[in-house]
Amino acid sequence: MSLVTAAHMACLFGILGNIVSFLVYLAPVPTFYRICKRKSTEDFQSIPYSVALFSAMLYLYYAFLKKNVVMLITINSVGCVFEVVFLTIFMVYATKKSKIFTTKLLILFNIGALGLIIGCTYFLSEGNKRVKIVGSICSAFSLSVFAAPLSIMRQVIKTKSVEFMPLPLSLFLTICAIVWFFYGLFIKDLYIAAPNVVGFLFGIAQTVLYAMYKNRSQKIILPETKLHDLSTIKNVKSHDQMQNSSTMEISEVIDQNDGQARTGTDLDQNEESITEYVEANGSIV
Repeated sequence: MSLVTAAHMACLFGILGNIVSFLVYLAPVPTFYRICKRKSTEDFQSIPYSVALFSAMLYLYYAFLKKNVVMLITINSVGCVFEVVFLTIFMVYATKKSKIFTTKLLILFNIGALGLIIGCTYFLSEGNKRVKIVGSICSAFSLSVFAAPLSIMRQVIKTKSVEFMPLPLSLFLTICAIVWFFYGLFIKDLYIAAPNVVGFLFGIAQTVLYAMYKNRSQKIILPETKLHDLSTIKNVKSHDQMQNSSTMEISEVIDQNDGQARTGTDLDQNEESITEYVEANGSIV
């Protein structure tokens, strides 16, 4: 007789799933700290958080219907709280256009779609059939949560910058998908296990994308810094040349041997030496 049963493993992965999912919900905290600090949402989008809130609320409904899945109730309750806080912060600092778009998303998903799903499944179906219908819908929207960062991935490829795709979030999503897959496997729930296979693949894709464009972003930034420094040096050189030219035009150098005057233009050789020195130092920076 085995001491470790499927129920034990399900409990273990359920606890791990709650811990990792909690860390996933914490991952955007630095992003929203930045938004609060700069008082602007910049190029960040509300789509992932709107879809995540809808998914958490939908899985809560599924958990209450299925019963004996306390792990789903706890983490999705926490998820709802986090997403509401994030969306509130986003709405405070977003542009008028972004606020309107986010409001439409919330009305469409969290009021319209969720209300329709609850109403139809509660009154038009019952028992195990209701659980299967809601489970299928949950699976579909879990895929939406995992696919939501596709817009951000497209932005990374387009701009060749990973600024708006935090690495911790991608890593935690990958780990989270693995843990919840095994949880669904041990409780024999296809509606939980199946979507996390796709979630794992999306997490890997984001991590690979981050590795590809992280170094490219650095390479783009460094030359800009150098060009800026060279431009500053050239401006200094030009300023010095103007001062030297003015001084040499005003003053005359009297040759003691023949008593003739020499203008400052006869000193071009010294000016060229100064120019070569500045350019030599500029190439080092």
